[in-house]
Amino acid sequence: MKIELQQLIRNKSQEIFEKVKEYREYIHENPELSYVEFNTMEYVSSILKNLGIQHQKGIGKTGVVALIKNEQHSENTSCIALRADLDALPILEENTVTYSSKTPGIMHACGHDVHTAILLGTAEVLHTFREYLPQPVKLIFQPGEEKNPGGATLMIADGVLENPTVTEMVALHVFPDMEVGKVGFKEGIYMASCDEIHLTIHGKGGHGATPHQCIDPIMIGANLLVQLQQIVSRKCDPKIPCVLSFGHFEAIGATNIIPSKAILKGTFRTMNETWRKEGLELIEKQIKLIVESQGGSAELEISKGYPYLENDPFVTSKTKSKAIELLGTENVEDLPIRLTSEDFAFYSHKVPVCFFRLGVRNEAKGIIYGVHHPKFNIDEYALKIGVEMMSFIPF
Repeated sequence: MKIELQQLIRNKSQEIFEKVKEYREYIHENPELSYVEFNTMEYVSSILKNLGIQHQKGIGKTGVVALIKNEQHSENTSCIALRADLDALPILEENTVTYSSKTPGIMHACGHDVHTAILLGTAEVLHTFREYLPQPVKLIFQPGEEKNPGGATLMIADGVLENPTVTEMVALHVFPDMEVGKVGFKEGIYMASCDEIHLTIHGKGGHGATPHQCIDPIMIGANLLVQLQQIVSRKCDPKIPCVLSFGHFEAIGATNIIPSKAILKGTFRTMNETWRKEGLELIEKQIKLIVESQGGSAELEISKGYPYLENDPFVTSKTKSKAIELLGTENVEDLPIRLTSEDFAFYSHKVPVCFFRLGVRNEAKGIIYGVHHPKFNIDEYALKIGVEMMSFIPF
């Protein structure tokens, strides 16, 4: 029966391929930023309604939750959950495809349009073969993955892991480093926590020719950046992956003007919650000491973000085995750890999860750009692979 079901899923995935492409292209054309995905929510709801799938919208403000079950499933039967994310990024798209973003400055540059389209396709496949499902399947279309506090926290607070109880959860994510047709897995800790550092250094501006009469926030900031790196290199256990990076340093003066303030923004990432807490405390302490010792004052905000993401070994191994069965050993890869972050991590601290990667790269077609790049795109064949994978997992 399993081989027969696998073929049925393949056939159905092929049958609805053009429809899934349309889903993706519509969502890509109409991107919405985190927590304001109202049109996307209504679009997802309309597709589910047309399919006759029971669902609720407005979960976590702009999320949608659907449940697929059959007559054999009692009200108290636990379920498996599959998740996709809805939000786009504040990036001006540079692709010239027919479905380019219609909203200047906003783009699905991280593939959430792909994830949502795949889960909508999966919804149709699972609904078609619901009589074969061993347990109900909850489909979670989640807002706000790209922005603190993370839409997962809102969904969890609204009870998405309850009624019925979610016992395991799976999500995929596009991976531009991997050729289309392949998927990748990593058991255990896979992705890092992510906290944001927002710092304003207040000094005393003045003429560049009289620096002794000023308190130069640029010099304070430059010294601070160098000193803070010692927290990672000298205070963190070398066996714990950790990075502290600043990507924004703004101090608006001129060739002969020392400004009054400097603004720095950075990220602190690690894979150990004990060190995460200790490291953030050290960062806060060092900033205050260094800035004040050089005559300035610090206005600091640390935005606590996502925890580390840990893939449950059993759920991940089981999902990987299904991938091998479906795609062949040659198309299933083992992945290294990454210090990128994902708010799916919040779920991983509540229930056993598997977060795996979906290859979307095709160099022959020029599809080579990474996520968060204005030319990010996918080989659309990945949509079919994604639907097949997500549909096969619950059986």
